[in-house]
Formats: sequence, structure tokens, C-alpha cells
Amino acid sequence: MENNICIAVSGLNATDNPGPGVPVARALRESKSFGNARLIGLAYENLEPGIYMPGIVDKTYQVPYPSVGSENLIKRIEYIHEKENIKVLIPNFDAELHAFINNEKRLKDIGIATFLPTIQQYEERHKANLPEFGKKYNVLVPKSMNITSANDIAKISSAFNYPVLIKGKFYDAYVAFNDEQAIMHFNKISSKWGVPIIVQEFIRGTEVNVIALGDGKGNTYAAVPMRKLYITDKGKAWSGISIDDEKLLELTHHIINSTKWRGGMELELIKTNDNKYYLLEINPRIPAWVYFAVGVGQNIPETLVKLALNMPVEPFESYDIGTMFIRYSWDLIVPMEKFQILSTLGEIEND
Repeated sequence: MENNICIAVSGLNATDNPGPGVPVARALRESKSFGNARLIGLAYENLEPGIYMPGIVDKTYQVPYPSVGSENLIKRIEYIHEKENIKVLIPNFDAELHAFINNEKRLKDIGIATFLPTIQQYEERHKANLPEFGKKYNVLVPKSMNITSANDIAKISSAFNYPVLIKGKFYDAYVAFNDEQAIMHFNKISSKWGVPIIVQEFIRGTEVNVIALGDGKGNTYAAVPMRKLYITDKGKAWSGISIDDEKLLELTHHIINSTKWRGGMELELIKTNDNKYYLLEINPRIPAWVYFAVGVGQNIPETLVKLALNMPVEPFESYDIGTMFIRYSWDLIVPMEKFQILSTLGEIEND
């Protein structure tokens, strides 16, 4: 029965700033439990590459941005559900999570399961709230401050030593070495994501990341640590290697156990030369490098779906260490008719 269910995923923008939707779909295609599932893509733009990639999703529907109102988004999901009978929905963008978390019961009542953090978990790990998060859960975090105006840039030099990180509340982070660069980054990020903008202390060391999955009861069902080998100008990992770091895994288990985290997450940390770990941010969903976790032995999307459906599943206990992933670009040749159909009808069946 599980093999034939319908699963919907968002985040099909496999660009230089990739979304997690394509690797989540790949993971489900390779799942022993859900390999024959009907996969539905939810696209916010009609040029998201995952729409047109063969073998990724069976059908794509355009959905409205959450910024136009969560009611419009949820009504569109209800329409798609009437046609497709969605059993599990996996949202993969930070900006849409608020709408789906707040409407979790509404979706459940019509038969759509999700497996997302609670609204408290989502809010307290926010970059703007990270100092309080660190104190509450006994985790080292960099010093930071929130600013809402370019005029606040003048306060940076009295509170921090340059360089500093200038971060958006959802996405984007840039290093600033002086006030002029800080103003430039502030204007760029705030025009895209709004305020507040987070100014964060620059911690020197090695950046490490962990992809993890919590069951909402304090248990860690998956965890794979990785060190980035190549980073794009947008700060995204274009290659990485799985690492053996027991202390990092212990910290991951501590955070999931303390917060009772529910769903996928990514921890971004700096490991200093004196072996301390500073938490830079928690991304409250599956990250774009999730297929790497599948490649080293932990199919996180498959396990998430099982947890969402209350199916029996065992936590992963190991992964392959010293394995690399490398992303690459690939040109798709797409008939214009496909683009026109999606643009006109708002949905398209894959070949």
C-alpha cells in the first residue's frame, strides 16, 4: 500500500541556490517503501528545473507564494489534494513553513500528513532569537544583534570587531569588513527578505554542518555530519565530505533531545581551533544536500514519511565516513509547449 501513495514536495529550484525538493524526490524514488509512490511537485516559479527533470516528479502544480497569504496557499493545496489524494506533504522552504505549521490540523483533517516542528520550535531557533536559544539550551552561539535600519550600522563598530556576518531572517549571509560593506549587504538582503537583519560575530574556524531528523519526543532518528569542500558565492556547499566527529554528533543529539525537535533540520556550526563548536543557525527543514545523507546510508526523506504516517521505523546508527559529494550543472532541453502548458494551466503531467 505504501508504495502507491501520493507524496507532495516543494523546493524544485535546482539552481546555484538549490532547494531540497529534487534530492528529496530522488531519495523517495530510491526508497524500498515508497519507490512507486506518485510524487507531486509544488512549484512557486514556472522555471524551477525540477519541474522538467525526467524521473523526479510525476506531476507539477504551481502554488502561490506564502507572502500573498497562507489562505491562498492552503486552498491551492486542498484543490490539489482533491485531484491527487496527497498522503504526505514535505515543504522544503523556510518561508512556507509558517503557513504549513499553522495549518497542520486543517491538512490532517482532510488526510494530509506533515512532519514539521511546532511553532514554538520554529520561532525560538530563529536567527534573530539565537542568543536566547543558546542560553536556554546551553549551546555556544556567536554574539549577535538585530537591526531594522541602515542607520543602525553605526552601532556595529562599538559592539563588534570587523569582520561580521550580515544575515537575512530567512536566507543569505555576507561577510562585511567595514560599515560601507555592511550597509551594502543590509540593503541587498532587506530588499529581498525584509527586516530584521542579523549582525553576527565572525567566528574563525572550520565550518561544519549536520543534517538530522528528530521524532518530536527527543529522539534522533538520523544524523550525518559534513564538512564543506567547495562553497559557492551564495555560501552553498557545492561539494563536501562526511566526517567522523563524535563530539559534533553528541551536540546534535543534545539539541534534538533538549528541544524535542520534530522533523528535519540542518545545523550550521563553526569548529574553532580549540575544539569548541559555535552554532551559527538551525535551518528548520531538510537541507538541499540531503541526497548526500542517502548516499552514505541514511535515507532521511523515507524515514520522515514513515514517521509522518506512524509507520514502524528504526533510528539510523551509522553512516559511511570519508565519502564525498560533488554537485554539477546539467543543461535540460525542454519543449516550449511544456512551459506554455504550465504557465497557462498551472499544472503539468510529466512524461
